[in-house]
Amino acid sequence: MYTDERLCSIALTQCNGIGHIGAKRLIEAAGSACDVFARRNDLPRLLPGLHASTLQALDNPSAFRRAEQELEFVEKNHLRCLTLKDEAYPSRLLECEDAPTVLFFKGNVDLNRRHIVSMVGTRQATDYGKQFCDTFVRELSALCPDVIIVSGLAYGIDIHLHRAALANHLPTIGVLAHGLDRIYPYVHRKTAVDMLADGGLLTEYLTGTNPDRFNFVGRNRIVAGMSDATVVVESGSKGGSLITAELASGYNRESSAVPGRIGDACSTGCNELIRRNKAALIQSAADFVEAMGWQERAKGKHPEPVQGNLFPELSEEEEAVVRILVREGDTHINILSVQSNIPVHRLSAMLFELEMKGVVRPLVGGMYRQLLRKSMK
Repeated sequence: MYTDERLCSIALTQCNGIGHIGAKRLIEAAGSACDVFARRNDLPRLLPGLHASTLQALDNPSAFRRAEQELEFVEKNHLRCLTLKDEAYPSRLLECEDAPTVLFFKGNVDLNRRHIVSMVGTRQATDYGKQFCDTFVRELSALCPDVIIVSGLAYGIDIHLHRAALANHLPTIGVLAHGLDRIYPYVHRKTAVDMLADGGLLTEYLTGTNPDRFNFVGRNRIVAGMSDATVVVESGSKGGSLITAELASGYNRESSAVPGRIGDACSTGCNELIRRNKAALIQSAADFVEAMGWQERAKGKHPEPVQGNLFPELSEEEEAVVRILVREGDTHINILSVQSNIPVHRLSAMLFELEMKGVVRPLVGGMYRQLLRKSMK
């Protein structure tokens, strides 16, 4: 029986009819992708209501042959293959019901860094949009130098953002709608290579996957899900940027949009997002940092050290969470979940109790701040 979680995770993506949501539920029920296959006969008991067609789909030797080919490519090209059980897997994505079963990454940046923002926009970028990108990224690099900028490596706003990030020494990640055996569009290859030194390329797609239209919607959910917030710089009345903003809203992430002049085709989508209260109006990096509650960390302020037995009235698990907030500062709930080893659904209730006790305060974007200071008596 196979024992490589990477191999089994890739194989699971090749089992027809299961999908991302189904695969995530199977892994949660069985304990791992390896156990999904090893305990196939136990799955109906572990996951009541499981359809017989799912068990049939798992009986698929060709899925493992394809997975072995992909893993060979991964190892030959020194890629990272991240499964749902991998600590390096983007923790924010784990909160999403349709999180990718496996991710392939080429680069050198921590996908769980404290501050991550996705920025997207139209392929027909105007000078107005490009200027905003340059100014915003330059100001953001000064206000919040530990931030990662995520985009889609597409024409227009996306590629301009990646290049602005590189110019201002901010790591930037391009999320692809195809495998890592190619770069699309090819004219962005040099920028993509430059990003490997400070950022990287991320995808859920196996080699040989074409950048077909429907893959871009799947790509957009990763862009929205792996970030604290999504900023739409320019968008027409339809397009992938609006889809990304909608996905971010569905994931309970913050969405912002850059307003434009009435009647400008490239600002129609942004203005509509703002009008419908689907996105906050944003005019500068300072606006964004303040709205996200990142200003204290950006200014280099750190929580005061807390000594001794912090909160004797708290449970052991609650105190562990508070200690993480004391040590790390403002922290996303997903990162708290990973570091405390407490499931998100249980941690959410615990954080509410801590809020009621006046120990923590929720911020926008799923972030939490520790409030209470006590010294050892």
